[in-house]
Amino acid sequence: MTSHSGTLSTLDYAVIAGYFALLPLVGWYFSRREKGTADFFLGGHRIPWWAAGISIYSTMLSGITYMGIPALSFATDWSRIVSGLSILLVAPAVVRYYLPFFCRLQVTTAYEYLEMRFNLATRLVATTFFLAFQLGRMAVVVYLPALALAATTGLDMTACIVVTGVVATAYTYLGGIEAVIWTDVLQVAILLGGAVLTLFCVIAQLDHGWQTLWEVGQADGKFQIISSSSAVTEAALWVVLLGGFFENIYSYSSDQTIIQRYLTTKDEAAAARSVWTNALVSLPGLVLFYLIGTALYVFYKSHPGQLDPALPTDAVFPAFVVGNLPHGLVGLVVAGIFAASMDNLPSSITCMSTAIVTDFYQRLGGRSTDKARLALARALVVVLGASGTIAALAMTRYDIRSQVDQYQTLIGLLAGGLAGVFALGIFTKRASGVGGLIGLVASALVQFAVARHTNVHFLLYSVTGAVSSFTIGYASSRLVPDRGRDLRGLTIHTMTEPPDAQ
Repeated sequence: MTSHSGTLSTLDYAVIAGYFALLPLVGWYFSRREKGTADFFLGGHRIPWWAAGISIYSTMLSGITYMGIPALSFATDWSRIVSGLSILLVAPAVVRYYLPFFCRLQVTTAYEYLEMRFNLATRLVATTFFLAFQLGRMAVVVYLPALALAATTGLDMTACIVVTGVVATAYTYLGGIEAVIWTDVLQVAILLGGAVLTLFCVIAQLDHGWQTLWEVGQADGKFQIISSSSAVTEAALWVVLLGGFFENIYSYSSDQTIIQRYLTTKDEAAAARSVWTNALVSLPGLVLFYLIGTALYVFYKSHPGQLDPALPTDAVFPAFVVGNLPHGLVGLVVAGIFAASMDNLPSSITCMSTAIVTDFYQRLGGRSTDKARLALARALVVVLGASGTIAALAMTRYDIRSQVDQYQTLIGLLAGGLAGVFALGIFTKRASGVGGLIGLVASALVQFAVARHTNVHFLLYSVTGAVSSFTIGYASSRLVPDRGRDLRGLTIHTMTEPPDAQ
């Protein structure tokens, strides 16, 4: 047995310090352009489509993918990869049916559409659901890398969480969404570069390299994709595919952290290219992370003395990095692990700030100057950054077996209903304001009952949330219809008609 805790060299610390020093400089650079909320929230629509697409990928990536997916394939197999591949089904639907509404209606948040289509109450409830989900999400994506680093490098977990929170909040405060997007581009390069280097280092230490990986992986069923099970309580193929499809539908159709990226581009065509850029980058990235997990399984099967059985599964990837990569590269990959947190925390706090200012303060607060709204947005970035950091610190008191499972459970329970109410508004003309609100609220109650009283697999939570929101909303709309409501430009059936002034 060898210790699972390594020591970073001076060179490693220098690489990490350089990375942390660079991020606030990016924020400072873009702060010179932030003249108002249009710049702070939407980057003045100056963002190239390819940068927006990479930023979307970065937002979807996080520590959940960077360490959680290798840990998942290390412990099990490739059956859950089908969930990620569902982006190929979701992207065409998003570009064709959802994107036009966000771009043509010139909204700042996705939830403005819900007021136009339904009523103010539906908009405010949906925004509240989004904020609750993001607060939980921030905690997960900051906690996971800190847990792994503490387990493998000897770094203090609390210090990792605090440093991540402070640096991410600082450059977001300075540069707004524009700084967040360009740091996302930088961090994706570091993340993927570190992952590729790690994979080749693992392969280099296997006898016969790729051949051994394939033969051992095949023999032990590590490359299995299709599960023989058909039960709703297990990760059967249909469960993974359906759950992944609805999870992605939520993310790309009703999650402000993604939709705000669409809106930073210059027009609808550029926004569509950003969606496809994300999809095309996601696929090889997903295969890369699953390969790393399988390669680590084969490596540690050949070198069992190097793996402490008490090590958390989510820390297996960084444990290999610290123990087997040369100094300097260790620092680069550890910086990538920090980047996995800082890809998502700024996204969440920027978009939460946007939603609070736009959907609550500006909509309900009466008159205010753009300068005052910008000051409030920046103050909220600080408050929300601190809240996410504190929530991550609170998670250190709980034993969570799998961060991937925890995150996908969170999506299903808190976000599934949002996907349903957006679909209800866009795809039907009969949906009423009261019906949409009832469907959204009722879906939360349905989700609570499903989680508490059934053994349905958590991957299906996003399905039950979306379906219950849509069906209850539609049925309620038939009982309490809207009479004479102008739907021009607000549904796929009236898309080509110019919308009434809202």
